[in-house]
Amino acid sequence: MRLMLSLMLFSGISVAADGWIDMLPGPNVSGWTRVAIPPDKPVSEKQQWSVDSANRTLICTGDQGHEWLRYDGRQFENFEFQVEWRFTPVATPTPKYNSGLFFRNDKEGTVWHQAQTDGGNGGYIFGVTPVNGERKRITLAKEKKGNFEKPAGEWNSYSIHCEGKHCCLTVNGQLSSEGDFDVAKGYLGLEAEGFSIAFRNIRVRVLR
Repeated sequence: MRLMLSLMLFSGISVAADGWIDMLPGPNVSGWTRVAIPPDKPVSEKQQWSVDSANRTLICTGDQGHEWLRYDGRQFENFEFQVEWRFTPVATPTPKYNSGLFFRNDKEGTVWHQAQTDGGNGGYIFGVTPVNGERKRITLAKEKKGNFEKPAGEWNSYSIHCEGKHCCLTVNGQLSSEGDFDVAKGYLGLEAEGFSIAFRNIRVRVLR
């Protein structure tokens, strides 16, 4: 049966009948906020994010400092966050491409969890998260289940699925990284860190 494309309003956000929220920013990247990394630094006066409305793609030039773009619609607890991304290839020998998808962050990013994107070596979760009541840096790089990323210039698909404490990252359809975190909910976001990257099909679905 053909799915109706009717929309309902959920906490001020338009939600499709199948439960997915389209997160593509509006003009001037509206609906998202730039936050410096670390958060006590100012963001650049020059914008490094833009929307290609015709191709429904969010572009980050990556040349205006380290920051993350926070989705301001709401915080999410149990959810599936899906994004496709592609780095612009550079001619530098052995470049270390760098960006990521954030989830269950606090508002300023002092607590954060990231799915690392790279030119073939990413696909793991790391961050700064409470451990026994104290914020600690953690990484699941050594526990990564394989190298599933495609190289720079090709589109990759990431899906982050969180229910309760457990969060897992799927890379191009393959389970790549998973772990348990003592953060019940938080903000979603995207990272700018020195490389040009495009994002498309940015969406989230609440899991009840």
